[in-house]
Formats: sequence, C-alpha cells, structure tokens
Amino acid sequence: MKNVRPEVVGLGALNVDHLYNVERILVDGEAAVKTASAYPGGSAANTIYGLAKLGVSTGYIGAVGDDADGNLLLRSFREVAVDSSRIKTKPGVNSGAALCLSDDLNRRSLYIAPGANNLLSETDIDTTYVNQCRILHITSFVDDKQFDLTLKLLDKLDESVKVSFSPGNLYAAKGLATLEPIIARSHVLFVNYDELHNLTGKDVAAGSQQFLDMGCRMVAVTLGKGRKVKNKTNAVAYICSTSTEAVIAPVKADRMTIVGSAGAGDAFAAGFLFGLLKKKDIRECGQLGDLVARFCLTRPGAREGLPSLKELSQKYLQVYGKAL
Repeated sequence: MKNVRPEVVGLGALNVDHLYNVERILVDGEAAVKTASAYPGGSAANTIYGLAKLGVSTGYIGAVGDDADGNLLLRSFREVAVDSSRIKTKPGVNSGAALCLSDDLNRRSLYIAPGANNLLSETDIDTTYVNQCRILHITSFVDDKQFDLTLKLLDKLDESVKVSFSPGNLYAAKGLATLEPIIARSHVLFVNYDELHNLTGKDVAAGSQQFLDMGCRMVAVTLGKGRKVKNKTNAVAYICSTSTEAVIAPVKADRMTIVGSAGAGDAFAAGFLFGLLKKKDIRECGQLGDLVARFCLTRPGAREGLPSLKELSQKYLQVYGKAL
C-alpha cells in the first residue's frame, strides 16, 4: 500500500458486534431472541469509519485474528478507504467480539470477548505513522496491557498531535486517577452522562469543569434522549472548553426514524471531530455530532446508518440553514 498521511488515526479494540434483540433482559431465566445480526464494530473503529465516510483521510492501529471476522473488519475499512496497513493480523486466534443484548425498553447488556485485541503489542505501533496525523482518537481495550501501551504511546507523541479520548464504560470503571494521564493530554474528551457521573460524582457542568481542571482542553458530554443542563430542559449534549460552552438542543421536527441503538456515541465523536477538522466552533461541532448520531440510529448496527458528506451537508443545511 502506498504511504499515506492520515488526518485522524484510531487506536482501540476491533470487534464484530453480535446484536440480539430479546424479549427482556434477564438476571436469571429464559427468554426468546426476536432478531439476531452481526456487524463490524469497536468504538474507535466506528468513529474512524464515520470520518472516512465523510471524506476524511484516516488510518487505524489495532489487531484482528486470521478468521472470517477479521476479514469482515478489514473489508469494512477498505470500503471507505481507511488505511488498514497498521492493523496486525494475529495467527491462530479469534478476532474480538462483542455480544449485545437489548430489549424493547432500550435496556442493554454488553459482553466483550477481546480475542486478538489482547495481543496488540508495543512493537505493533508505528510511532512515526501516528506522529504524522492531526488527531489520535483513543478508546478502550479490555486488557491492562493495552492500556499501558496507550500510556507509553502518549509519552512518544508529538505535541502537534491532538488527542481525542473516549473512555467508554470499560475505562471509566478504572476511575479518574487512573485515567488522569490520558485526560490531561486530551484535546477533547468524549463521555456520556453515566460515565461523567461515575468518574466525578458531579452533575454535567461541574463534572466537565473537573476534566478541564485536569488539563483537558474540551469536553463533549452526550445526554441520550435529553437531560436538563444549564436551565435547558431537554439538552442532547453539553460541550465546554477552557473559554466557552454550548448546550446542544434536540433537532426539531426531525423525520428521521430511530431503529438501532448501537454506536450513537461513536457517531457523535465522528461528527464532532469532523467539525473540528473543518474549524467549526464548539456549538457547530456539537450540532454535527448530534446529526451524525441521529443518522447512525436510523439503521441497525453502529455503521450502517452513518452519513456520506453529501447526506450530512444536506441535513445540516435543512436543520441549521448553513452550508458545511
């Protein structure tokens, strides 16, 4: 493959998502599966895929097994021209897999079998390649070895590379002190409300300020279907930086039909980072994040509904009356 200099590089687990819609989520017992499907996934991978579909040059660092799932994950990236030359294939092991159970009440249970992700090592990471990008987008791994690997990479990272960090539930469970080195180096931190509250014990604004006080330049908090923030009764996101803040209101009179439930946070990150690359202000970045997330939820799986640049441009013009 020819040498490329991607604008955004992703680092995180590569998993095939096995999605089961069930009658009800159980603690113990038996229930019927209503639908079952499998899609390529992984948090950072979904965000990188979304950026690539919007025309951003992207690359990825990760590991897959030499199996059908590994081929699926690599093929999905090739479809949108993600540079997969730094993804390592580990022989004799299964690719990562995520088992997601969801019911009609939007309750979910997620179980991860890391597989080849646990074999990603320091020698697999081309630091020179990473240091050529504008943004490094980091998400979680199951094993502590890959967390330590991430910390080592940050020590070798050029100051010119902005870090985007989405800890997810797995890393949020490690606690604020453990995550502090990554948060302090982050240009933008992506968390949902539960992750913010679990990490800080505070409300949205106060918790976000705590992240900024740790050295993070910008915080983007997604709020699901809506939550009261700064006297706004139904905010879908709250964005703040060291100098300003924005409360993102839901899109009015939106005719997009919500079908799926997977990958909305990853899609939000893709839209937000796209806005940053286009030098949009934080409110516009939040609006773009919300629109991409809404596109994502119109199809099952984390990637099927992600928009092209044309689709996002048309929707942005329709909703906000502005061209991208």
